[in-house]
Amino acid sequence: MTIVSSAALQPQTKHEVLESIRSRASEFQELRHIPQDVVDQFKGLGVYRAFVPKRFGGDEKSPADFCRLIEDIAAADASAGWVASFGVSATYLSTLPPETYTEIFGKNPDTVFAGAMFPPQAAKTVTGGYEVTGQWPWGSGIMGADLAGAGIKVEDQQGKLPLIAIMPKSEIEVVDTWKTMGLRATGSHDIKAEGVFVPREWTFVRGAKPTMDDRIFRYPSMALASQVLAVVALGAARSALDFIYEGSARQSVTGAPKPGARPYLQAEYAKARGMYLGAQALFYDTLEEGYEELAHQETVSREMHIRLRLVASKAAKDGAEAARMAFALGGSAAINEGHPLGRYMLDAAGVAQHAFLSEGTWTGAGAAMFDEPTMPGYP
Repeated sequence: MTIVSSAALQPQTKHEVLESIRSRASEFQELRHIPQDVVDQFKGLGVYRAFVPKRFGGDEKSPADFCRLIEDIAAADASAGWVASFGVSATYLSTLPPETYTEIFGKNPDTVFAGAMFPPQAAKTVTGGYEVTGQWPWGSGIMGADLAGAGIKVEDQQGKLPLIAIMPKSEIEVVDTWKTMGLRATGSHDIKAEGVFVPREWTFVRGAKPTMDDRIFRYPSMALASQVLAVVALGAARSALDFIYEGSARQSVTGAPKPGARPYLQAEYAKARGMYLGAQALFYDTLEEGYEELAHQETVSREMHIRLRLVASKAAKDGAEAARMAFALGGSAAINEGHPLGRYMLDAAGVAQHAFLSEGTWTGAGAAMFDEPTMPGYP
C-alpha cells in the first residue's frame, strides 16, 4: 500500500486563503463539502503536516498553535475549520508501526486522513491482515481525503477501544448521506467498503500508546481530538459577534436608535463577547500549560489530563451559547434562510453536540475529579 505525494501547491498567504474561504461559504453550503482546491490550500498552509515530526517533513506544531490556525479558518467558515481540524490525524496514526507511519508521512507529510470509526463492524481475519466490509456514518472530510479509516471488530482483538483499518480512498465508496443544517459543508458522508484487504500493519487502536515518543505523541490523544473540534465553535462564535459589531452603526429603517446605541444590545453583546473571550483564554492557556508539562516529564499529570478535556467541553458549549446570543441580537432579519447569523449559530451548536463535547463529557470530567468510574479518554 503506497501513498502518492501531493503535487506542488500554489503558495498563498494565510490571509488570502481565509478571504477566499469567507467569500465562498455559500458555495460550500450548496456542495455540502469543502472542495478539493480548498483542501489543497490547507496543505499549502501546513494544516495536515502540522503535527507530523520534522524528520518526516512536518512542522511539529504545538496543540495551541494548531488550534489557533483552526479557529481562524473556522471564523472564515466553520465547516472548513472542521475539515482542516483533521490535521490532527497525524497524531492518531502514531500508534501505527513506525514503518507504516514512515510509509505514509515520509512520502507525503501532507497526507489527509478521514475516518468513520463507529459503530465498529466485523472484519474477516485472513492471511496477513483483514478483509473489511461494511458501511460507516460520520466520515467528516472524506471528500478530500487520501486515506480512509473505518472501525472494525476482529477475532483476536483485545481491549474495548476500536481497531481502525486504513484504506486508500480509491478502494472505498463515499455514500452521499450528509444533509444537515449545522456543519453542512463538512461532507461527513458514509464510508463503504466491500471486501477490502487491509494488512495488519495498516491497522491501529485509537487511543492506544503511540509507537514513537515525540512530545506531541505523548499529549493525551483523546483530549487533543476534542480540542481541535471544540475550537471550531469558538471560530463560529467570533464571526457571529463580529457580524453584530460590524452592523452596530447602521441606521434602523423604523427610525429606532442604531443597534450599537441600544442598551439591551450593549449588555447582551458584552455578555456574549465576555463568554467567548473567557472560554478562549482558558482554552489556550490550558493547552500551553499541558504541552509545557511534556517538556519536563513523560506524561501530563492526572489533574492536567482532566483539565485538557474539560476546557474543550467549555469552549464548545460557551462558543455555541455566544453564537446563539449573537443570533438573538440579529433581530428578525436573522431568521431569513441563508443569513450568516443562522449559519454561525447552527454550526457552533453542531460542534457542541459532537460526542467528544456533548453534555455527557461534563459528567466524565466531574466523575474523574471525584475519582469515580468514567468514560474512555479520561484518566
